[in-house]
Amino acid sequence: MQWLFGVLRAEIQQYYKFQFQTHLVDGTFRLCHSSCDLLDVGTLDDYFVNVTEWLRENPYDVLTILLGNGNFAAATEFIAPLKKSGLLDYVYTPPKIPMALDDWPTLSHFILTGKRVVVFLNYEANQTEVPYILDQFSQMWETPFSPTDLSFPCDIQRPPGLSEAAAKDRLYLASHNLNTMLSFAGQSLLVPNTVLLNETNAVEGFGSVGKAGIDCADKWERPPNFILVDHYNMGPVNGSVFQAAAILNNVTYNGKCCGRLKSASPSKLFSQLSNQVWPVYLVVAMMVTAML
Repeated sequence: MQWLFGVLRAEIQQYYKFQFQTHLVDGTFRLCHSSCDLLDVGTLDDYFVNVTEWLRENPYDVLTILLGNGNFAAATEFIAPLKKSGLLDYVYTPPKIPMALDDWPTLSHFILTGKRVVVFLNYEANQTEVPYILDQFSQMWETPFSPTDLSFPCDIQRPPGLSEAAAKDRLYLASHNLNTMLSFAGQSLLVPNTVLLNETNAVEGFGSVGKAGIDCADKWERPPNFILVDHYNMGPVNGSVFQAAAILNNVTYNGKCCGRLKSASPSKLFSQLSNQVWPVYLVVAMMVTAML
């Protein structure tokens, strides 16, 4: 079997998020989470242009983009940003709907055909009308979103009601972005737990991304295809999340990460509220088998 997205190269900086929520504002998609009044990091068009430029410079990399459809916009609304940026030239169209686990091609197929970007949409996908924007939850399931449990149980949350038998025939994403509840301006906010990043982004130990990946692999007999983390450039050592992914991929991590920030302190959690309420996610993709 063959899913086949390797870990994204470290020169992609934090603003190159690969899982994000979009909001349609005055006819233009903007990258915000929950509300653009809280944090607006620009337009989807600009983001796609950046990704397209990076793909041209890195011809042997394969990306997955998971779009969060905050306004439940029609899938056709996403066609224009893909076309205008040139990204559509790289987007993969699957041969069947939906794709089961063993239907996916090898990594070498994506590279040789030039179709090196797989685009998922969490809600309102319509593959009959737009076959290259894939419906997420008919082909991928997720563990609990915005987890607050440091043990990170590898259970099915979305789509609801999915049987274990059906789950074993789909891709899956493990959420490993620990959150905590804070009271701020009279409201309760679920925010990233930056205090424990040295634990959650570690290679081993309770609560670590490495242990969570192994726990998922033990339960489902294969590692996650994707792991969602916060602040991928922070951890006990430089590149720890990538090292954990390499171990799960059964390969050696020889790369350098991203200019690691200093270890998180309690004050960082609160200072984050003033400049970045919502987390920056990196989806670290798992490669089950390297079939090149």
